[in-house]
Amino acid sequence: MYTIGVAKVEMTFFKKGSGMLGYGMHFHKIEGVETPQYVRAFVLATKAKKLVFVNADFCFSTTYLKARVVRQLALNYASLGYNNANIMITAQHTHSAAGGYTQHLAYNFTMPGFQEAVYIKYSEAIIEAIVKADKAQKPGHIKHHSGQFDKDAEVCFNRSVRAYNKNPEIGVRVPLKKRHLAADRTMKLLRFDDNDGQTLGSINWFGVHTTSVSNRYRKVCYDNKGYAADFFEQYIAGLQSKGGVTAFAQDATGDISPNFIWDRKNREYRGKFEDDYESAAYNGQLQFEKAKDIYHSAAKIGKKIEGNIDYVLMYADMSDISIDSSYTGGLKHETTAQPTWGMSFLEGTTDGQGATKMMGNAVRMVLGTIRSVEVLAARMSKDPQRQRQVMDYYNAHHPKSIIINHETGVTAGAAHPEKLVVPGFIDPTIKFIKFANKVGYGKKTPWVPKRLPLQIFIIGQLAIVGIPAEITTVAAARLRKTVAKVLEERGVSEVIISPYANSYAGYITTYEEYRLQLYEGGHTLFGKWTLAAYQMKFKQLAEELLKNEKDRSSLPQNPTLFGMEDIWTGMQDLGMLAALEDAEKKLLDGINEEE
Repeated sequence: MYTIGVAKVEMTFFKKGSGMLGYGMHFHKIEGVETPQYVRAFVLATKAKKLVFVNADFCFSTTYLKARVVRQLALNYASLGYNNANIMITAQHTHSAAGGYTQHLAYNFTMPGFQEAVYIKYSEAIIEAIVKADKAQKPGHIKHHSGQFDKDAEVCFNRSVRAYNKNPEIGVRVPLKKRHLAADRTMKLLRFDDNDGQTLGSINWFGVHTTSVSNRYRKVCYDNKGYAADFFEQYIAGLQSKGGVTAFAQDATGDISPNFIWDRKNREYRGKFEDDYESAAYNGQLQFEKAKDIYHSAAKIGKKIEGNIDYVLMYADMSDISIDSSYTGGLKHETTAQPTWGMSFLEGTTDGQGATKMMGNAVRMVLGTIRSVEVLAARMSKDPQRQRQVMDYYNAHHPKSIIINHETGVTAGAAHPEKLVVPGFIDPTIKFIKFANKVGYGKKTPWVPKRLPLQIFIIGQLAIVGIPAEITTVAAARLRKTVAKVLEERGVSEVIISPYANSYAGYITTYEEYRLQLYEGGHTLFGKWTLAAYQMKFKQLAEELLKNEKDRSSLPQNPTLFGMEDIWTGMQDLGMLAALEDAEKKLLDGINEEE
């Protein structure tokens, strides 16, 4: 029924002093290499269609990165038949690898700026892995199985239990001491075998942050997910003459941490051991052991995947969605809004502290005053449109204390961030923001993406939902339920949430979690109805998969949605490298001169 091809390619980027992506700290620079980075590709095909699932050892995929992969494949390997819709690029989310491979300012603050060498290195490795996997295809079969971690396994812990407990479906509140139970402890696995009985590899999905290695460590490292994959591949190589390729992908990881021991010295949680690399390997060992058990069980009692391959992708402006009242408890005229960060995001998490609570509370007072003044001015205005815009904006984000609006660039109330009264020498990130806006870099593109790729793969009875964000445990359960309800009509019995896919735009929390405004709520970009917006759009996308392909007309049949020829046009609001080169040069020259 299927032909299957797998491949693994090294993608390690090392340049001393390059910024690492994930923790958002200016001092988090590469000083060495602890482990290599890899990209793994899995091609699945029938006579009618094929798709490729990619999992890479970096923090997250970006729109810009995928665009180059799609374009280069079309230019140099057109006969392989890949396009924007049948490629899903995901990340295992290590925070200990180079960044700078996006044009969006907010994720380049601490690099600083766009890093073309990283961008080329990562995209070329992904392209090579896809081509190798495609050429390695052979007839085979797929089995699906899942398993639960024992409740005492020290593998995952909810870092925002207070927010988790606000969800009505939780029932009995989970105490902090049992935060390991406030998580989805299920690992789902696909096993790939050829018709000669040789294992080609596997993909599993399990949600736990790849933050066993803290920002105090300065070496490139694939962290717990990478250790798990390495252990599993060594194990398979010991079972048969030819090894396999195994990906440890993410599931609902937004509020889930691998860390559980309070480190008084560093004032944050750590893993099992004082040495973070040892903790990462320990957590990876736990994931590997569970994957190994499921892998063997899958051969005996796993569900055989049979049926057609299908896929659909669309771009949605997540900042401008009117929310159906069925998601709001009957409230009408609710919307998402321009992407913003809240002060609670800048305060960090138990995995990595940010601003102090004292500073955070002081900033909140200032931001509250700014909000009051803007709302009062809008109410006194004789312009109804302005009144509506301001009121809708603050209503959508309430009760977030908005520190940065990523669409307008307004930072702490300053319409021109380059004129912030806070001097640049206080923090390199502030200096970068000021220079970026001074030379016009910050006006070239939104600081984070708002027009986002939403994607669904169908493999027989299985659906993989690619979301361009990280999602909390309960939010993922709700989104999974929404998609499953639609696709059951097509015979889909298993829906897998696959985050960090194709792009990245912060977090997705439930409405109840958002209102508490912990770290995850502060990083939920589009306001309190962000999850509802994703549910609505993925429901729309799933409904397309119930139609014959020629009848999929409710989404415009154009390359932005289903092909790649006009991918650049589809990204025009995001900006291009060529348009940024001059501003980037001025930016970096300016920073270097000041230093």
